[in-house]
Amino acid sequence: MRTPRLLVLLLVLALALAPAAAAFVKPPQARAEAKTVRHVPLGKRVVRYARNLVGVPYRYGGGSPRSGFDCSGLVRYVYGHFGISLAHSSFAQFGRGRLVVRRALKPGDLVFFAGAGHVGIYVGHGRFIHAPHTGAVVSVDRLTGWYSSSFDGARRLHPA
Repeated sequence: MRTPRLLVLLLVLALALAPAAAAFVKPPQARAEAKTVRHVPLGKRVVRYARNLVGVPYRYGGGSPRSGFDCSGLVRYVYGHFGISLAHSSFAQFGRGRLVVRRALKPGDLVFFAGAGHVGIYVGHGRFIHAPHTGAVVSVDRLTGWYSSSFDGARRLHPA
């Protein structure tokens, strides 16, 4: 007779504690959403945001979608959205972050060309996004041809 009493007691105790335990357990959808947001690397979020700016006109000294972008203004604007402050100068940006060799590029890395006079954001698969020159718009290009031969290096930025 003792076993049924113990079983009933455990059942009552489990039912009494269930609401309190449920408050600590997130529903599966909430867990998946939290995991998605938390585990997307900064570089991939940077690329996703930067892709929304494709088509914005180039403007020397420009630093916003309204006025247009030059190369360093685009990089500064995109990273600023994620709380990372950068100078409006590709030369100054070249001094930030950690050096990355070309074969180790990851989305979000800054890529530099022509003596660090031009900068873009690596998007993956041998491509990068940048504000190329007067008369052009923010676009995604391949790291081939002139961009390959004038490649000067890459830097990886981390949140402050």
